[in-house]
Amino acid sequence: MARILIIEDESAIADTVLYALRVEGFVASHCLLAGEGLQRLRDERFDLLILDVGLPDMTGFDACRELRRFSEIPVIFLTARGGEIDRVLGLELGADDYMVKPFSPRELVARVRARLRRVTASNVVDAWRQSGAFEHDRDGQRIRFAGVELVLTRYEYRLLAVLLVRPGAISSREQLMDAVWRDAPDTDDRTVDTHVKTLRAKLRAIKPDIDPIQTHRGLGYGIRTH
Repeated sequence: MARILIIEDESAIADTVLYALRVEGFVASHCLLAGEGLQRLRDERFDLLILDVGLPDMTGFDACRELRRFSEIPVIFLTARGGEIDRVLGLELGADDYMVKPFSPRELVARVRARLRRVTASNVVDAWRQSGAFEHDRDGQRIRFAGVELVLTRYEYRLLAVLLVRPGAISSREQLMDAVWRDAPDTDDRTVDTHVKTLRAKLRAIKPDIDPIQTHRGLGYGIRTH
């Protein structure tokens, strides 16, 4: 059964959506705040996120931007604003669909099913997603570089996977610590540098002339896939 997370601060709307999803056989959970929801998405496996735009602690747009630093889970936005600019912004940030309040719970469930079918079909065709010289199998937690599967520790895999979510973007040490070492709170940020060094060595062993991981002094790290 697919697991759906709803981040929505209006309890009446959340209860309606929860009921509609559960009647159709989905396992649905609810969070009132974006911060709480993002933490659950880091700690648990969900198949799809229904995300309200107008949340008390941060906007849904900001939450989606943060989410895309560590996850490619499908996202359906719920919003009271139906303007074209808002729709375009949501889709550009990585949302997969957009529904304007008030909406039909049956239509929302239909869109959830359609989105999950696309994900399933895509995974069946090819579990490996290519980004330049890298290929990433998220379900199997495997990464290839230049056609060679890397032998990675748990934290090396997590670090490389986070960087590959947004090639070319800069992630600060603090962001990487939060995304990769969330289950090791006593770790300091020098651990990031150490793991970058071991990853570089493993990549260089495959292609000595390429250094995909970029250091941005005073800012953090990024990755170049081409």
